[in-house]
Amino acid sequence: MKNKISTPKCQSLIYSRRGFTLIEVLIGATIMLLVVLATLSLYVQSNKLSVDQMQFTSIQHEVRSAMFFLSRDVRSAGVGLLPEISGYFLEGIDGFGPSPESPDSLKIMGNFDDPLNLTIQHQGGVQFKVDFFELNNNPYQEAYYEDREVLIISTTCPGCFAFRYISSVAWPMGVAPGTFTMPPGRSELNPPGGLTDTGCPSNCWDDAICTFIQIKQYWLDTTGNPGDYPSLNLTIKQDGYLGLPYTLYLTGIDAVTGGTMHMPIALNVENLQFQYIGDFDNDGLTDSSIDWDNSNWTINPMDDVATKQAKIDLIRRIRMVRIWVLGRTERPYVGVSGTPSPGISVYRRPAVANSPMSSEDDLHRRFLLETTANIRNLSLVIYNTGDVY
Repeated sequence: MKNKISTPKCQSLIYSRRGFTLIEVLIGATIMLLVVLATLSLYVQSNKLSVDQMQFTSIQHEVRSAMFFLSRDVRSAGVGLLPEISGYFLEGIDGFGPSPESPDSLKIMGNFDDPLNLTIQHQGGVQFKVDFFELNNNPYQEAYYEDREVLIISTTCPGCFAFRYISSVAWPMGVAPGTFTMPPGRSELNPPGGLTDTGCPSNCWDDAICTFIQIKQYWLDTTGNPGDYPSLNLTIKQDGYLGLPYTLYLTGIDAVTGGTMHMPIALNVENLQFQYIGDFDNDGLTDSSIDWDNSNWTINPMDDVATKQAKIDLIRRIRMVRIWVLGRTERPYVGVSGTPSPGISVYRRPAVANSPMSSEDDLHRRFLLETTANIRNLSLVIYNTGDVY
């Protein structure tokens, strides 16, 4: 039997069919692993940037929404009210909240939604006779008046005001006057300047003006602790209060219960500041913006006549309000590399009005919006009392 002899051609064919060597496999696997790791690193970094951008977009939306409501209501302060009480249109509070942010608060009064201008013909106790023809000229049904807060302004006795609510309405047919039963105001939210029933005699309310009234207070909860805001009587998960830190609230009067309602209008708001612009020294020139002076501007019901009048005259000189709303991302940024420059405040709370800057970075990104709102009812003498011209 003849032996088969391998020729060079056969040997070449055998060698061409063999697999990769171990070194080749390791090199290929290493290259593939590096490619996978690079792809994963790119994905992780891209995902971090996406998460950070979503956070920043969210606070931009929250801050812009808050500024819309704030500037709208500041411009409308005093709408529907007579100019005689313009010193009660707004009331600021400097430092309505604990440090280090020390945010401000602003209380605004006006007839924002439903114009009303009724004349009271006669008052007897809590019974007020209202002109029947004026009732018919208003677009509201009898039940609509009930449980609404109203402000009564005397036209015969300057300085006489009453803050009441309509508990019931008798609206007879014919020419008889309508009767409003209006006990003293039951709201837990005090009007600016402590404006309440001045205790004037009943004849002061003959021919007085009766109008709907609304009170709005903007304030920022930076702690989520209701005990830090004792004047609001807060309870978590009641009347709209969430108990979440850095939540901006609009507190107002509930039209049904007469109690306070706390409406959260923006989350992740770190600071809220107000300053006021007007001719405070009465020299005919607009002064620089200044913070609300809690001691010398806020009207106290216990003030004597001269002190109260001086404060009212000063508040009447306010023409514009500067507003700052500072948003902060809910979580620290995850896509930050290196050390932020100490000369910028992108990752630390900046100084706003009289609220100081933070001294340390916390990697939370900030978004600050500032505007100046003109109080139209003081500057342009526009009063929405429902009159037809």
